[in-house]
Amino acid sequence: MSKSAFDPDQQNNNLASKTVAALERISQVYRLLLWDHAKELGLSPIQIQLLIFVGHHKEALCNVSYLAKEFNVTKPTISDAVRVLFQKGKIEKTYSETDKRAYTISLSPAGQAIVAQTEGFADPIQEIINKYDAGSQAQLFTFLSEIIQQLQQSQILTTQRHCYACRFYKKNTNGAFCNLLEQQLRQEEIRLDCPEFSLAE
Repeated sequence: MSKSAFDPDQQNNNLASKTVAALERISQVYRLLLWDHAKELGLSPIQIQLLIFVGHHKEALCNVSYLAKEFNVTKPTISDAVRVLFQKGKIEKTYSETDKRAYTISLSPAGQAIVAQTEGFADPIQEIINKYDAGSQAQLFTFLSEIIQQLQQSQILTTQRHCYACRFYKKNTNGAFCNLLEQQLRQEEIRLDCPEFSLAE
């Protein structure tokens, strides 16, 4: 008998398989929503994702090497996307003073306009989640954040800006504590993408 989560017989007898299939369906929705914007603007989905990321993250994270890890693709794939965005005037490059081959990426005014048009592509999903009460949302977030943590520990997800991987995070008798914020963290306050993240040794 097939053990694939995409086999209906397996799903009907295994809740974990059914959940995997459900998450895959949701991932399809993200791709469809992103493609709709991409087609309208004459950009690829990865190009739009790059612009949105650069628009919301600090300069140190906006280079080819880091972006390849962030999106789990090769450096040549990111380099090609960056080249096209630069040619179209959507981004600007700032070259390193010590290594002229290295550069960071920032948005041009045209790139900022694209981000303003596209960064809400996942709003239909958020609107559905907002219909649930705070307790249900917290349960869902706990479940998903723990899966993300385990995917990172397995090195399937390569980037980590998650509380659990941060040097400021610690567990105590009351749960989670952030040494940077100097406060206890409720489960729903755990961050997946923290601007102050510093990788634990």
